[in-house]
Amino acid sequence: MEPKTKVHAEAGKQELVITREFDLPLELVFKAHVEPDLVEQWMGTKVLKLEPKKHGSWQFETTDPIGNKHGFNGVFHEFVPNRKITRTFEMESAPFGAQLEFLAFDELSPTTSQLTMHVIYRSVGIRDQVLQLPFAKGINMAHNRLQDTVNKLITNSL
Repeated sequence: MEPKTKVHAEAGKQELVITREFDLPLELVFKAHVEPDLVEQWMGTKVLKLEPKKHGSWQFETTDPIGNKHGFNGVFHEFVPNRKITRTFEMESAPFGAQLEFLAFDELSPTTSQLTMHVIYRSVGIRDQVLQLPFAKGINMAHNRLQDTVNKLITNSL
């Protein structure tokens, strides 16, 4: 089965464009990115801090299967509810440094939406290193969990 999340990496460029269509209203996809309880559910991480506003910051922590903790953090540079988020993302235990992420949320219909992520790395080499990891598989799995998590919320609220 082909992954629903598409990762486009143009040769020689230090960026990725990631797109995903969700069978969810735009507001719920956006909400899943800014509400700590929802973020924890679909990302499978602990939210230590999440200030979704311009100049706000965020900090997450995950524990691997053998008990090692891994931190992630960043800062929000632009925040327009239900439209866009510009933020940095840094994996504290990785040598990649910070990346810049532009998230755009678009309504396709009242019940469907699209997330487009434009991710810029410091160099083509770093981008290519990230692509050697199971990155595409991981982001597709996370987006599948986002879809499932929000679907359960909708079902439980009916």
